[in-house]
Amino acid sequence: MMQRLMLFLLALFAAPAFLHGQDQHQATGIVLRVERTHHALVVSCNEIPGVMDAMEMAFTVRDVGQLKSIGAGTPIQFTMVRRGDVLYANDIRTTVAANLESEPMQAGGLTSLQAALDPASGARVIPQGRHVPDFELIDQTGKHIRLSSFAGKVVLLTFGYSRCPNPDYCLRLSNNLAHVQARFSSRSPRDLVLLTIAIDPEHDRGETLRQYAAVWKANPANWHFLTGQLPEVKSVAAMFGMNFWREEGLLTHSLHTVIIDRSGDLAANLEGNHFSVQQLGDLVQTVMDRPH
Repeated sequence: MMQRLMLFLLALFAAPAFLHGQDQHQATGIVLRVERTHHALVVSCNEIPGVMDAMEMAFTVRDVGQLKSIGAGTPIQFTMVRRGDVLYANDIRTTVAANLESEPMQAGGLTSLQAALDPASGARVIPQGRHVPDFELIDQTGKHIRLSSFAGKVVLLTFGYSRCPNPDYCLRLSNNLAHVQARFSSRSPRDLVLLTIAIDPEHDRGETLRQYAAVWKANPANWHFLTGQLPEVKSVAAMFGMNFWREEGLLTHSLHTVIIDRSGDLAANLEGNHFSVQQLGDLVQTVMDRPH
């Protein structure tokens, strides 16, 4: 614990050289860790053209009240301020990047309609920090996989289907997992397991599911493509607020990428696709490196 604290404080008070001579900049990023007792947070920041590359940085936060609604995976925008050798994050605002493409807008509208017709649906979504109930599905090798079998490991989970026509949806989320698989190849499956849950189980099963996994060169030892009966898949998806509907042979669906920590608790639930693969990897590493 002391070593972790010292490393955090070292990052916090070492203002990068590129900021010397610069007072403040508008910045955006994904929160990796919140240190409320130290009035600080760590952010995987997006590039600021002409100022800095995308990188992980630690900030002091003067107004600790701004940290109350922020957790791992929260997208934020803020004012980055340097005072001496200390970096501050001021005027922190959580952000939800609007996706004006037809499918996300339609999925959002259908989700709102579902919530109105079934008010209890929101209560089934697992809050951050709560334990994720166990479930069992079948992977691309025909093996029955239980979430509880990964106790002590970090689980990175997303959803998709092989016939998804939009490259920014299922293909992009699967590509994110492929990059994470490569980045942490030395730590899988000892510390990290990847799960892709097929939301078109009538089609994506058996040989089709194996071929879908093969497209991503998924190692079945640490990346499981899962399927089951449609009600089972819908039940798992509902735990993370992930909704999908069939329309004209294809699926309209929301986008969710989920991280479950070593204790089986929900560490982060990233909605949409407005984060970089670097940020996703940084968040996974932060969760893997938590003391346990």
